[in-house]
Amino acid sequence: MSTYRLQSLFAPKSLALAGASPRDLSLGRIVLRNIREGGFKGKVQLVNPRYTEIDGVPAVSGLDKLDGVPDLLVITAPPAEVPGLIADAAGRGVPAAVVITSGLGHGPGSLAEAVSRAARPHGLRVLGPNCLGLLVPSIGLNASFATRGAKVGDLALISQSGAIASSLVEWASSRSIGFSAVASMGDAVDVDFGDLLDYFALDRKTRAILMYVESITDTRKFMSAARGAARVKPVIVVKSGRNPLGARAAATHTGALAGTDAVYDAAFRRAGLLRVLDLDELFAAAETLGHLSPFEGKRLAILTNGGGIGVLAVDRLVDVGGTLATLSEQRIAELDAVLPRGWSRSNPVDIVGDADAKRYRAALEQLLADRDNDAVLVMNCPTALASPAESAAAVVETIQRARARSMSRKPVLTVWVGDRGEATRIFDQAGIPHYETESEAIRGFMHLVRFREANDSLMETPPSVPTQFVSDTETARRVVADAIADGKTWLDPLEIERLLTAYGIPIAPATLARNGFEAVMAARPYLAKGQAVVLKILSPDIVHKSEIDGVRLNVLSEEAVRRETEDILARARAAQPDARLIGVTVHPMYVRPKARELIVGATDDPTFGPVIVFGRGGTAVEVLNDTALALPPLDMKLARELVDRTGAAPLLGGYRNVPPADRQALELMLVKISQLLADVPELREIDLNPVLADESGVIAVDARITIAPVAQAKRSRFAVRPYPKEWESRIEAWEDLRVLLRPVRPEDEGLYLDFFKHVSENDLRLRFFAPVKEFSHTFIARMTQIDYARAMVFVAVDERTGQMLGGVRIHSDANYEKGEYAVLVRSDLKGRGLGWILMRRMIEYARAEGLQQVEGQVLRDNTTMLRMCTDLGFRIEHDPDDPGLCKVVLDVQAQGQVASAAE
Repeated sequence: MSTYRLQSLFAPKSLALAGASPRDLSLGRIVLRNIREGGFKGKVQLVNPRYTEIDGVPAVSGLDKLDGVPDLLVITAPPAEVPGLIADAAGRGVPAAVVITSGLGHGPGSLAEAVSRAARPHGLRVLGPNCLGLLVPSIGLNASFATRGAKVGDLALISQSGAIASSLVEWASSRSIGFSAVASMGDAVDVDFGDLLDYFALDRKTRAILMYVESITDTRKFMSAARGAARVKPVIVVKSGRNPLGARAAATHTGALAGTDAVYDAAFRRAGLLRVLDLDELFAAAETLGHLSPFEGKRLAILTNGGGIGVLAVDRLVDVGGTLATLSEQRIAELDAVLPRGWSRSNPVDIVGDADAKRYRAALEQLLADRDNDAVLVMNCPTALASPAESAAAVVETIQRARARSMSRKPVLTVWVGDRGEATRIFDQAGIPHYETESEAIRGFMHLVRFREANDSLMETPPSVPTQFVSDTETARRVVADAIADGKTWLDPLEIERLLTAYGIPIAPATLARNGFEAVMAARPYLAKGQAVVLKILSPDIVHKSEIDGVRLNVLSEEAVRRETEDILARARAAQPDARLIGVTVHPMYVRPKARELIVGATDDPTFGPVIVFGRGGTAVEVLNDTALALPPLDMKLARELVDRTGAAPLLGGYRNVPPADRQALELMLVKISQLLADVPELREIDLNPVLADESGVIAVDARITIAPVAQAKRSRFAVRPYPKEWESRIEAWEDLRVLLRPVRPEDEGLYLDFFKHVSENDLRLRFFAPVKEFSHTFIARMTQIDYARAMVFVAVDERTGQMLGGVRIHSDANYEKGEYAVLVRSDLKGRGLGWILMRRMIEYARAEGLQQVEGQVLRDNTTMLRMCTDLGFRIEHDPDDPGLCKVVLDVQAQGQVASAAE
């Protein structure tokens, strides 16, 4: 339901507290006190059948006795009473409730399930149960049992833990950090991370979002909401349970390497979230984001009166991947003019231990004006030679003066070691972030850097997939379907070869031999070329072949092939008498002395579904544990980033007499694995190890793949919706062109740039409601970088020229009920029916996705679009706020028959 009715949760005009109590230390008494002391200006009513008034506030026996319907119901009543209260509230039209009460249980038959069952049919939104409550400082709402209220600010806090939320509020209050809202989710029977991310992403009072996560359930909803939120503001997350006591058993190396926390880390990275490891770091992030906005660059200038702490700051900066700014010769000369002899003449700018306020002011002015740095860290070590408080005041004055003159909006962070409170007060009043140690300050600086980098990554255009990537999806599906029909859970090497070959994934060929004679016949073509062969036992009951000595390498003669084959079979019978022995597989022996051994694979995470694994491979892969994870689908950019996050990346470059490996071939293999997982969802684990990579390309030498049936209704198991290939189609016999109508891809930025050259200024005005002079990367990226969950863009492409002819976009609201569309075709193609084709495809897609309505805004003078909308069944509504606009609305499901007839 997403943001539906959440306005009543975060901006109620009235509330009722059910479970209010006069008993000291009771939950109902504490929450009532917080509501009253918080300063909420709306009407507050109490519900408790045992009292007529509590603390001077009248109380009624039930919801039916309330004066009107409250916007928000807060419940602290005993667990057994909660489902009845929710049912009564839902029936009376209460839009939102916060259930603070704990002990409602979990799962089928629990009181929590009864709450959900009573609320959902009526659209009553429920926060909780078993939560701290809700705080919205800007309206004086403290419907919680926190020990103190939150200050007004622009950070939103979402927490699964009430204790963590309360601790953060307590800490923030002591540091003058405020919140737009604090939402404790508790057991989250209704309102979850996805809902709250959607709400705060659009909340103008919220500049950044902090999250404490224990687990995520609706992963696709979470990923879609998180990606959308991270595009517009920083989202910082800390997750508990990073190091579970026991790791799950896994059938393959990839399964063993993909631990639960590593998958969460991959998910947060894919969504563009900034992950921190603990509450200390979250506090540092809150301190930074509470006072600074993200900025371009990562070059840090350090100003200090102590050389030692400056060096420590540099060490920490390098440790976490930051960049120390360089001072130009001109800047050094300008600093020479205002600083005494003996200053460091480099970065860190050490202005010596006797530095006073005047010296801090002079040095900081120079660093703020310097274009060779992106932010400044100012530090002070206490001495008896100068006043730390006066230096702090000078720093604040210098920053304010620079900003007033628009000289610099450059971020400034501060560390005043051993401060007794004077500098803290000065920095707090000025809204300048301050930290106790240089390490905390550097960490805060990098939070801002990494958010900006994550956001940039979301908006980058990936390189195109090479045109030689052609997949035989039907063959791949048939291989797996036949194996499942035979009751298999593992593919044998012959099936694996057919499966991977269908997607152009290089793998050592395999030939079945049932005995020594057949093995010789299979090996003869390789031996004749002087190439050795590899023999492997083939049995559906023997997965780990090497454990029974079932693999023989570098076999060089026909006699050796016969002998080794018979020995493998004999050893297998002795080791596992009950195993079904089919024979051996014969493979060519690949000897590439300068190849790097890698692992490429996939595993199935119980929370996020398929996960891609890449890293250094070979027999010691689990000992090396040098791997990185990514959620599919992958494009070439994401594949490149996955490779770069491992220690294998530098090895792939050339060194000494070893030429560089073919990176593009490796990245393409990862993209192919991703597409294979999307097209054949029955694949559970893929383990290509080792994959040999050198200048000639990549090839998998060994592979293991597990399979399992998938319910037809849940064929796509990706947490991030994959490219919807099923929506590709061709428009035959239109204008004598062969036109492909397909969903947009991230790499289509070049198509758009060329397309806009063929659209007139007037047509651009009709589409964007204003003249458009420049098409920036960010502007076009928002059209091409979509997650296919809430937004869809169809482009019409001339297959002969590769040019884009037109496009239509539909973006659903967070509640998946309405979609807003926009359509544009090349100006030289207007009036030829392409707009009609695009609109019909958009309506068809909206209907298939279950949207109830499609609407759009059309300029009144765009008569062509208005006429087409009328023909398609839209109703035209005049915009009362803008006489130049019309609103067009189509009831998609109700008009289904009309649309079908038009088709």
